[in-house]
Amino acid sequence: MNKDGIGPVTKLINIGFGNLINAQKIVAIVGPDAAPIKRLVQNAKSEGRIIDATQGRKTKGVIVMEQDQVILSALQPDTISKRFSGKNETEERES
Repeated sequence: MNKDGIGPVTKLINIGFGNLINAQKIVAIVGPDAAPIKRLVQNAKSEGRIIDATQGRKTKGVIVMEQDQVILSALQPDTISKRFSGKNETEERES
């Protein structure tokens, strides 16, 4: 619930270049180099289920969402997962 007690709070994660996704809909965050992930991305492209959020950069992270949507990001999976957990860069350096 939000501070007013109305409805659930939606947590958004920045996946680079001002692109935000709903954290509650994430199924997996993976690297793009494995053959099964490459097939997943190809199939999603051919079926129109892909969202390219790389802004023309190299794809470094692939985010699989509920309802079989696939999002391409220019950020590493590790960076996205740290944003998901709420750590910022200052906290990461201190730990």
